[in-house]
Amino acid sequence: MRTLANNLHNFLKKQVTVEGWVNSRRDHGGLIFIDLRDHTGIIQLVITPETSEAFKLAESIRDEYVLKATGKIRERAPELVNPNIATGTIELVVEDLILLNKSEPLPVNTHDDGSESSEELRLKYRYLDLRRPSMQKILKRRSEFYRFIRNYMYDHDFTEVTTPILANSSPEGARDFLVPSRLHPGKFYALPQAPQQFKQLLMVGGVNKYFQIAPCFRDEDPRADRLYGDFYQLDFEMSFIEDGEIVRQEIQPLYEQLATDFAGKKLVCRSTTAKKYVPKGDTVPRIPFTVSMETYGVDKPDLRYDMELIELTDVFKKTDFKVFKAPCIKALCVKGGAKLTRREIDVFTDKAKKLGAGGLAYILYSEGEAKSPILKFMSDAEVKKVQELTGAKDGDAVFFGADERDKVNKVLGQLRIAFADHFKLKDPSEVALSWIVDFPFYEWDDKTNKLDFGHNPFSMPKGGLKALEDAKTDADKLAIVADQYDMVMNGYEVASGAVRNYNPEIMYKVFNILGYNNEYVEARFGGMLSAFKYGAPPHAGAAPGLDRIFMVLEDTDNIRDIVAFPKNGSGIDLMMNSPSEVDPIQLEESHLAIIPEDD
Repeated sequence: MRTLANNLHNFLKKQVTVEGWVNSRRDHGGLIFIDLRDHTGIIQLVITPETSEAFKLAESIRDEYVLKATGKIRERAPELVNPNIATGTIELVVEDLILLNKSEPLPVNTHDDGSESSEELRLKYRYLDLRRPSMQKILKRRSEFYRFIRNYMYDHDFTEVTTPILANSSPEGARDFLVPSRLHPGKFYALPQAPQQFKQLLMVGGVNKYFQIAPCFRDEDPRADRLYGDFYQLDFEMSFIEDGEIVRQEIQPLYEQLATDFAGKKLVCRSTTAKKYVPKGDTVPRIPFTVSMETYGVDKPDLRYDMELIELTDVFKKTDFKVFKAPCIKALCVKGGAKLTRREIDVFTDKAKKLGAGGLAYILYSEGEAKSPILKFMSDAEVKKVQELTGAKDGDAVFFGADERDKVNKVLGQLRIAFADHFKLKDPSEVALSWIVDFPFYEWDDKTNKLDFGHNPFSMPKGGLKALEDAKTDADKLAIVADQYDMVMNGYEVASGAVRNYNPEIMYKVFNILGYNNEYVEARFGGMLSAFKYGAPPHAGAAPGLDRIFMVLEDTDNIRDIVAFPKNGSGIDLMMNSPSEVDPIQLEESHLAIIPEDD
């Protein structure tokens, strides 16, 4: 039908054959009209009583029946032209009609007419939901997305290599999906959370620049921007790289071209602080992790809008206001915030409390004066300094956070996002990119009350072995940063990468600091350590999450909408009824037994 739509004048009065699904049927007594749909669009069929067999069949046709129609193309009368479809100026006068298959009444809607079925039904009957034009468009766009990426990688001399699916357990931070070995009782494969170890081994093997569109498997709880179970990433690695900036320069144009050339969006950066971290001659900031947390309260800031966290701790050093007698005080200036109603402020206050705040103090600037219940506890100098530092003007509002620094950053960081949603500051026609760099190599785990890896042991600590040996106290160790970098797109982390730890001596040391001996390291990562002892080159790479990038570029906030066969929010495939029980014989062959849960 696309051929018809693109070359209408070439088909007039010519005989053609079309096949597809019945989109709708209209019986006008002497004439029957059928809108026939395939993956390219819709064409109107006209069946007259003169073609008795075709007319008789057409009388029994129902929606979603599969038909084959042969006839001649003619122009529609001017008053009957349908401007909403590409073939709206022509129709096919049917000479022969064949029923290829019937359809029972559909349990879900296959039209994009605003009456979309529930997500549970759509996922259960996904093969029907995919007939909707919007879903057909998504599948095509995703194919074009992959082609765009592959072309970029080939043009930049990357070699595509596939790595094993049955692998060993890896320390990526999430739970593994385990696969029991029938041939080796009591032992298990793990589906790879990422091809991390394999791609590093490819560098040892002499591959200069590797990539693949890799399936990855993680047993994590699903959420709106993360699929359950399996997802895809652009996995790539480069040899003889000792500085993460080289990787960033190599791959950054791909993100930019995906945003502009593929998605037709505009690149922006509106954050005052972020602009200070844009390298000369570049457009994308490199923001240190600590700066991001202090400025935006998150390590994946949306830079389509400003609204930064303002430090006010020194302003209230001598305050008599009990609420502000805290280790850290910060504020958000919300442009236009003075228009918020009392009820709307209460909603934001409830959100702050759920995040751990005791409440949400604020000042509204309206009609040339500051208004707030807390003004009576503040000196004139403090009120003046707050307005000066936040830049609040008439019509704005300032919201405060006062507590431990980490909690203040967390609460105000999430409120920044919530205010941006409320005031519609997230323009879907724009893309804001940023690199977050210099992540802590170690972090403090409150659950175990000891140090742990901030990300994973495969990253290279800046300063190498010397930085590790010079770290004597916990504070010293927490100050070590990794040459690690995340790409952030419109408030989503869409890639994580690092210069890799390829030196066995450093690998042992990063674990020794946490109390693990060399034997533990060899037992967990013996394959990699062994390989690194044979002249491993320095190397670095990253792994952009393709599902999440595509979700952002397609302007949807539900990642399940851009995948052909996703699981639901509980990790269940409603269509294929998985996970499911298996035959006892299969369990026996795999040397497994089900242990009943206690009542």
